[in-house]
Amino acid sequence: MYTHYPLDLIYTTMKSLLRIFILGLSLAACQEDSAIAPEETPSEPSLVVRADSTYGFSLTRDIPYAEGLSHDTLNSPSSTRMELKLDAYIPDNEDEKRPAILLIHGGGFVGGDKDGNNMPVFARYFAARGWAAFSINYRLKRDRGTVPDAWYQFSLDSLADSHRGTFNAIYPAHRDAKAALRWLFANAATYNIDTNYITVGGGSAGAITSISLGISEPGDFRDEISPSLDPTLATSNPEQPYTIHTLLDFWGSGLGIDLLENVYGHQRFGSNDPPIMIVHGTEDPTVPFEGAETLRAQYIQNGIDHEFYPLEGLGHGPWNATVNGKRLEELSFDFIVEQQNITVE
Repeated sequence: MYTHYPLDLIYTTMKSLLRIFILGLSLAACQEDSAIAPEETPSEPSLVVRADSTYGFSLTRDIPYAEGLSHDTLNSPSSTRMELKLDAYIPDNEDEKRPAILLIHGGGFVGGDKDGNNMPVFARYFAARGWAAFSINYRLKRDRGTVPDAWYQFSLDSLADSHRGTFNAIYPAHRDAKAALRWLFANAATYNIDTNYITVGGGSAGAITSISLGISEPGDFRDEISPSLDPTLATSNPEQPYTIHTLLDFWGSGLGIDLLENVYGHQRFGSNDPPIMIVHGTEDPTVPFEGAETLRAQYIQNGIDHEFYPLEGLGHGPWNATVNGKRLEELSFDFIVEQQNITVE
């Protein structure tokens, strides 16, 4: 369960604590290298996955899922089209319908890559048990993706000059991750994916983005920019519907959703949000633990299934942590199969 994470309460003001938050994310990057109503999961399990590593899998790297603009300076008329790519980990159970998981790396919206931040570990784990797994890249601060006028103006009003670049990287990162999710649905038949069984998850900035994908509405992080201003939107399957059935949050927060409210006045949390597993170190100096607590409280308020795992005494990014003797991959597996009513053999 998740509590709303209002910026004015969590960070005190956008000018102070959000500034600290962004700085922390940047440090983490250096260290590390909708409200869309869920579809009804069938009452009787229709998919089978394996409890143990069973399948071989193919890895196809750098599949283009969309394009985005990269500007010479933020929102400048001079820009280039940038190809956005993902890696696909596909099990060799060719005749079976598969669940799917979309993984989003961390790095403070400044760094990180689909090959790092532990995403390949999760992708291999789930592919070997029957999932189609996808690890994505998205535009970062250095790429200077297109930002809506209201978003940019908010940064001018609320942040010091030195922090605006990182803040303005949040919007294109979310836009791109949504494009990747729509690509997954548009290409589900190619990978034998049953779209009634979709999980999105990530760590740090990737978790923030994952939460935004699950909680926001279809037009959020898409319709704020017109296709005439950004013609690459046409490459992102803009009208493709999608549904997320479970979320994995490793030391993230509801920052992206809070920004929709602060910038546009949209309150997106509701009773149809997907179930979430929240894992967060109690001594996290980068994304404060209170963000996990507020997220959980929001889920409690809305009566939505969730699991909450405080990692006592741990900081930011403890991928090797265990809970009751289980690694985070195993914990995620248990959560997904229970929430999605998947048969395990």
